[in-house]
Amino acid sequence: MAGRTARLVLLAGAAALASGSQGDREPVYRDCVLGCDERNCSGNALKHFRSHQPIYMSLAGWTCRDDCKYECMWVTVGLYLQEGHEVPQFHGKWPFSRFLCFQEPASAVASFLNGLASLVMLCRYRASVPASSPMYPTCVAFAWVSLNAWFWSTVFHTRDTDLTEKMDYFCASTVILHSVYLCCVRTVGLQCPAVASAFRALLLLMLTAHVSYLSLIHFDYGYNLAANVAIGLVNAVWWLAWCLRNQRRLPHARKCMVVVLLLQGLSLLELLDFPPLFWVLDAHAIWHFSTIPVHVLFFSFLEDDSLYLLKESEAKFKLD
Repeated sequence: MAGRTARLVLLAGAAALASGSQGDREPVYRDCVLGCDERNCSGNALKHFRSHQPIYMSLAGWTCRDDCKYECMWVTVGLYLQEGHEVPQFHGKWPFSRFLCFQEPASAVASFLNGLASLVMLCRYRASVPASSPMYPTCVAFAWVSLNAWFWSTVFHTRDTDLTEKMDYFCASTVILHSVYLCCVRTVGLQCPAVASAFRALLLLMLTAHVSYLSLIHFDYGYNLAANVAIGLVNAVWWLAWCLRNQRRLPHARKCMVVVLLLQGLSLLELLDFPPLFWVLDAHAIWHFSTIPVHVLFFSFLEDDSLYLLKESEAKFKLD
């Protein structure tokens, strides 16, 4: 739940513009790319480019044509600024200053730090919560799903390709669905395991259908947006309802409530769509950085709740 739900929902809207933005529709940009490609990306010029390209750039998949697009993007931005116009977007994205092989350095670093926070909290959870706790397997699985999603988010912001975009989207959807499953297990599944099992099968079927449609039929950004908004709202309302119902009996439930409310509030940062500060830090990166402590708080809640459930189950066992 922590971090990925709102991120995917808002990213989908921007990605829908990726097929064409003001900047890449400019004749000066297109002519620049065409001329650069003809001069530098064939024959001896291409051999020269490849022989002088840093190894980290080639490993990240940066091609000669990609370099042409990058250089021509800045040529176009410079002309816009000289004439007093606002900075345009290119292929659905703001212009970012590339650092080493990182296409969006701030967002890549923020994604990595979110993943690192998840890893640290997973290690802490496994060290403090015995495996006999009723929620242990589900919480550990959720942590690994989150780690996988943040890995692909880091890769995507390092190098935006068709593959990395799809993996970022699909893994983010998986986190949302697993958070819903986590909530189901906590609220219903511990008392009725059969219900949780059936619900898990339903969610797996939904994920399979979702990924298959987007991969094999049509990558529809509008549908992807609508689907994740719907599941994200179910996730938030379900968790919030459980927290409100149990906050007096379970003080640690307030941590979960704060997480839900923070995520909804922090997601508004992405509505502040502006050109990157210093060509590095945009609203999306700021939002990513802001979710790092949210991970810590959510896993702290999972730790407290798992220990409470373990204590409760041990007490019932003694009574029996």
